[in-house]
Amino acid sequence: MSKPVNAFQMAQQQFDHVADLLGLNEDVAQMLRWPMREFRFQIPVRLDNGHIRTFFGYRVQHNDARGPAKGGIRFHPSETIDTIRALSMWMTWKTAVADIPLGGAKGGVAVDPATLSRGELERLCRGWVDQIWRNIGPRIDVPAPDVGTTPQMMGWMMDEYSKLVGEYTPGVITGKPVGGGGSLGRAEATGFGVVYNIREAMKHLGLDPSQTVAAIQGFGNVAQNAAIGFIEILGGKVACVSYWDRDDKRAYTVSHPDGIDPHFLKSITDQYGTIDKAKAQAAGYVLEDANAWIAKDVDVLIPAALEGQVNEETVRLISDRVKILAEGANGPTTPEADAVLQERGIFVIPDFLCNAGGVTVSYFESVQNDMNFYWTREEVLERLDKKMTQAFQAVLQMTLDEEVYTRDAAYMVAIDRVVKAMEMRGWI
Repeated sequence: MSKPVNAFQMAQQQFDHVADLLGLNEDVAQMLRWPMREFRFQIPVRLDNGHIRTFFGYRVQHNDARGPAKGGIRFHPSETIDTIRALSMWMTWKTAVADIPLGGAKGGVAVDPATLSRGELERLCRGWVDQIWRNIGPRIDVPAPDVGTTPQMMGWMMDEYSKLVGEYTPGVITGKPVGGGGSLGRAEATGFGVVYNIREAMKHLGLDPSQTVAAIQGFGNVAQNAAIGFIEILGGKVACVSYWDRDDKRAYTVSHPDGIDPHFLKSITDQYGTIDKAKAQAAGYVLEDANAWIAKDVDVLIPAALEGQVNEETVRLISDRVKILAEGANGPTTPEADAVLQERGIFVIPDFLCNAGGVTVSYFESVQNDMNFYWTREEVLERLDKKMTQAFQAVLQMTLDEEVYTRDAAYMVAIDRVVKAMEMRGWI
């Protein structure tokens, strides 16, 4: 068994490596190794049965040199301060590599949202805002949905903040429902951004997208839209997806001999990504072991679940056919696995480049909130495609110019932009 991954130690290890490559000043490196601000607070919530249950909430603001801090809010039972620290740090690099004027932050609550009623969830969301509202805002820190949170939950949070400040403030939260200050194209943004990056990587590698097959880990929002985009935008085939079964308390890989139909699977999946396995099997789908996805004989692997999933143990299962690993999740690959991927010459599209589509359209949502004027879905996706393509090309150029690993190149682009912003502001 591989040892548990501490996400923050992994994020710092990745940063330290590139700081050395860049010859970054040690004082500046120390500033960037740690978040600028951290908040931990209790959220008492009255449950439907009348009892009060106390939850622990977090918000970590890693760096805001390039603009207001930005990052999602996770509702997940294994949430810890170190996970949030890592994700906030990765958000700093993500907004920088996408070249949008924002910093990095992340938040969360240690809870399984599926165990709460709709009313309990709403009270928890409003309670989170009640504890942190003085330290967030359209020009301070803009949260968004992440694992275990939904557009409706963002709507409740925006409403609570607006009540507390005494004015309608849609720009405090992104990922809101369309019609409630949300942006068209936001739901598919991260998954489609993954696909745009894969398309550019295939151009570089000389692959015909229509002849390629992908395997995807996860079946939440990112994985669902990555699967749809891989088939409908690239013309490829998706062999399988995986998901966490809340009834069985284990993960499965779901495959189909002819390739999956993501629209069908989505129709039998609950809001937390659990597929109805009985309906899937009745439609000819096969249930396999949790790690079967990574061992598939495919061209592209898309880890789109949680951090640390491609590790020193699972990386050994990857087929010789795999040409691209596109990180739809945050921090899915450990440094030990990175070394193996480099040695095998697999083209890795690093997480904070590959999955930056979500934060990019969140930025677009903020712009639309400020203007009080909203674009069409086609306009949003066209702007997203342009941004993702530019970001990919900047990282690819750095990879070729410096003859470095793609992850290192993405870090070099991002860190350089953040450090320059810190210099311009007189911080260093």
